Amino acid sequence: MEFIVISGISGAGKSQAADILEDLGFYCVDNMPAVLIPRFAELCLAARGQYERVAIVTDVRSRGGFEALFSALDEMMALGCPYKILFMDASVEELVRRFKETRRRHPLESSGHGLEEAIRQEKRLLLSVRDRADFIVDTTGLTLGRLQRKIYQLFTSAKSGEKSLYVNVVAFGFKHGIPMDSDLVFDMRYLPNPYYMEDLRPQTGLDKPVSDFVFSHASAGEFMGHLERMLTFLLPLYIEEGKTSLTISIGCTGGLHRSVAVAEALSALIRGQGYEVETIHRDIEKREKRKEQA
Repeated sequence: MEFIVISGISGAGKSQAADILEDLGFYCVDNMPAVLIPRFAELCLAARGQYERVAIVTDVRSRGGFEALFSALDEMMALGCPYKILFMDASVEELVRRFKETRRRHPLESSGHGLEEAIRQEKRLLLSVRDRADFIVDTTGLTLGRLQRKIYQLFTSAKSGEKSLYVNVVAFGFKHGIPMDSDLVFDMRYLPNPYYMEDLRPQTGLDKPVSDFVFSHASAGEFMGHLERMLTFLLPLYIEEGKTSLTISIGCTGGLHRSVAVAEALSALIRGQGYEVETIHRDIEKREKRKEQA
């Protein structure tokens, strides 16, 4: 089990880090008291693989402080549950600006300190936690997209070969409407329609004769070449701006032949570039349901 403990300075981005890890498939719990961490780890271990990636956010300024955290982490190791500490930090000047912009009160201001002194005091209190951290992310001046990229670099497995953008490729028929969650839409109705070929009409773009017919036309291959170059340019930019999922919709008249064949080819192309891809043939499913009802 991969277990990440997120700690750090107030306002430095602990909750944002948890949100990003959640997008990476972690089960995340925010604001967990340190004394509960070992019991929570026991429950995760007892689930027998149900929780393979877990992240918790803990605030160690109270409820026993960092001594309680270190005691809890030592107990986790004794349970056979290894962990990593992700410490979120930022400059004093940046933190002052963030608290003033959000009009939030720093948790230590109530002890008689002004904002800047409260931040400096918290940094002193958490120095021992920072020293034990496996990863330190300084969010000073970082956009959300750049923070996301840093977290992905730390916690995306290089072995998988997959990049940090989940792509949905949806084949659809214009007569049934464009998918509402589309980010990019491409129209395949310029290609000759297999529907008018008597032997191809009962088949779909998943069948080789239909796919061969679609790509027997030079314009289909030329289109795929242009699309590959465009996506090679665009997808890394989407990642840089913090986008975690993208829906590319490929349409034809009925959503059974041309769009399906092109969607299959496009999915293979994107997967070959190292992205995780799901292919959805929306209107094939509608036809199958009509057949079942008949």
